Amino acid sequence: MIELVIACFIGILIGTTTGIIPGIHVNTAGAILFASSSFLLTFLSPEFLCVLMVAMSIAHALIEFIPSMLLGVPQEGTATSILPGHRMVLQGRSKEVIRIVSVGGFGAIIVTILMMPIFAVALPIMHDLTKPFTWIILLAASIYLTYRMTNSMRDFLWSLLLFILSGILGWIIFQTPISSGVSLMCTFSGLFGISTILFSLNDSSTIPHQNKFYELNLDLVKYKSIFAGGITGAILGFLPGFGPAQGTVIAQAASGTNDNDDDDTVNFLLATSGLNVSDCLFSLIAIYIIGNPRSGIAVYMSYLISQMSLNHLAIFIFASLTAVAVSLVLSLKLGDSFSRLMGGVDYKKLSIGVILLQILILYIFIFYYHAPVFYMTLALITSTGLGMLPHYIGVGKSHLMGILIIPAIVIYMQMFM
Repeated sequence: MIELVIACFIGILIGTTTGIIPGIHVNTAGAILFASSSFLLTFLSPEFLCVLMVAMSIAHALIEFIPSMLLGVPQEGTATSILPGHRMVLQGRSKEVIRIVSVGGFGAIIVTILMMPIFAVALPIMHDLTKPFTWIILLAASIYLTYRMTNSMRDFLWSLLLFILSGILGWIIFQTPISSGVSLMCTFSGLFGISTILFSLNDSSTIPHQNKFYELNLDLVKYKSIFAGGITGAILGFLPGFGPAQGTVIAQAASGTNDNDDDDTVNFLLATSGLNVSDCLFSLIAIYIIGNPRSGIAVYMSYLISQMSLNHLAIFIFASLTAVAVSLVLSLKLGDSFSRLMGGVDYKKLSIGVILLQILILYIFIFYYHAPVFYMTLALITSTGLGMLPHYIGVGKSHLMGILIIPAIVIYMQMFM
């Protein structure tokens, strides 16, 4: 048992490191661990490595909000929360926003674990019934969510076009033999990171002094948002291709919040951070519930433990609870430290520095995985150009998540038609 506790804390340390460094995905660390597993298993148990991966993924999911909120650097799970979160940072409310996303993630994990018995009974039945119709569900849900996220027919048509264009880009990217981790890092950096920061350079924004005082009073509406985030995270773990961007709309509908009204921004961020961390946990335990891994880390775990038992599930839930509790404290401490450092920083210089850091990290991984430099550079430029279009058109960037959804629709359509 002691060795599993040690594995949990090592995983938290690795997840905190990958989460705090802009542009690093947890699947990258998972891939390195899995590639080294033949050596590591000579003196470590499969359970040790799996607990390490569970703790690592949970810690990463919570900590990654710090660079996203404070620097505007996205991961898949934080892309939709950048604008409202960064807006609060520019109002001097960085300490408040860090507490919001930390509490949202922690609360959603608790909700997901408490609802586990219901999920264990209902989801296998739903999975078997809906599997042949998955592509229809994805297509219908995508059109509905695109409609819900727009205010006019003009915005809806533009959003649909962006959804299709990003889907075509995703299909082309995934048809190559290039590592999906590098491909996603490249396209997400362009679609949600570099493009957003480049557009923000048009403004003469400066980061104001960050308020030392903060207030986060949890009421019934905020608890409702946390609950919506936890439930939505499980739905995301069940639907292939759907990410936190689409889950955000489901969570908004369930909690009755939006990201435009300042009064509702807190509830929006609670739901968004909650569904991101909840989705991370559920994608792992989906191996036990429906026998199907829903994330890169889950795939690695399924290879390490071919037959997951109820005992394994209990161990992983314990690891996730420990990881989210420790990560909550780390998130608050690291967030406050970064908040103090940001006061009075030249926003333009910081933005340019973040862009250069993202590009540097990206090319390090391009060379490490021997990906074609010219092709990846073209993909980065294309995704950056596509990522800037929503800013000029005036629609939400979450429609660009078609990069994952359309390939999933096509794959499932080919499987069941």
